[in-house]
Amino acid sequence: MSKIRVLVVGVGNMGEAHAKSYHKLEAFEIVGLVARTPEKRKALAAELNGIAQFDDFDEALKLTKPDAVSINTYPDTHEEFAIKSIEAGAHVFIEKPIALTVKGAKHIIELAKKHDKKVVVGYILRQHPAWIKFIEIAKQLGKPLVMRMNLNQQSFSNLWSTHKKLMESMSPIVDCGVHYVDVMCQMTSSKPIKVHAIGARLSNEIDKQMYNYGQLQVIFEDGSIGWYEAGWGPMMSETAFFVKDVIGPKGCVSIRDTKKSEHESSDIDSHTKTNSLLLHYSELDKEGNFSKKDEIIDTSSEPDHQGLCDLEQKYFLKCIQENIDLSEHLNDAVNSLKIVLAADESIKKNTAINITL
Repeated sequence: MSKIRVLVVGVGNMGEAHAKSYHKLEAFEIVGLVARTPEKRKALAAELNGIAQFDDFDEALKLTKPDAVSINTYPDTHEEFAIKSIEAGAHVFIEKPIALTVKGAKHIIELAKKHDKKVVVGYILRQHPAWIKFIEIAKQLGKPLVMRMNLNQQSFSNLWSTHKKLMESMSPIVDCGVHYVDVMCQMTSSKPIKVHAIGARLSNEIDKQMYNYGQLQVIFEDGSIGWYEAGWGPMMSETAFFVKDVIGPKGCVSIRDTKKSEHESSDIDSHTKTNSLLLHYSELDKEGNFSKKDEIIDTSSEPDHQGLCDLEQKYFLKCIQENIDLSEHLNDAVNSLKIVLAADESIKKNTAINITL
């Protein structure tokens, strides 16, 4: 079978990691790197044995004629680049969120179906063994579930510059929230029906209509509730920046990060690291004491961030080679986007928003 020729667009944290994954996998051949800033592009190209470089996406697409395009740019370019890639005959791997709007996301999906092309959205936690286990245990805790999750990042230097650029088009609870809302939907297997959110602008370096801290609460049809919080900036606290906790009638399960380090919230590896899961049982004996001891499930052998990106690209490869039906995957991507956009609307309108999926 001939190699899948892939064009990598964007070489930030995710783009660089995905490029390294394609380079490792024999079934892929990188035909070009596209990035606006030459320094990092040149360094990565040299590391990957002198790959062709471009600063213009349209030119790169026309000259390389790829079989697949990996889109790892700022979200405001996702829809445009995905549409152009599909129309050029390429499969697409696209970092989350799939688009800035539900309409845009649906347009990509309809186009992919029309041209018989695969579109995989970069929901990295779906490939994470420990998070898969976390979701599996949560499903055994009974109903309703109470899901508490956050990812606050004390960003500074280049990361703060990246976050400010991201906030030109979307807030932290939209950009990061799609991951964790997707996890909540998997845990409950129930329809979200209402979302309410609050937000605050903590820096005069961002637009007056934007907020760099947000918190959403989502209600599900089965009575389950979820809370998600995200904030970016040099003012954010490192205390409890990473909470992943699920409670049900039968007990609770938590991701327990026992290896704290300075400025950990700005380290991309810490965003997916679990180290261990703590499972607590609520069952009491006749004396009113807990009848089962808590269990600590060791997950320290989990893959690091690069390893997870490798798993994502193996999945992308499998989808192409085995013609896997991605309808459910894409429907979930649209639904999680719909929920976080409803949260964004809730903040702007200062009211709860009913959700229709």
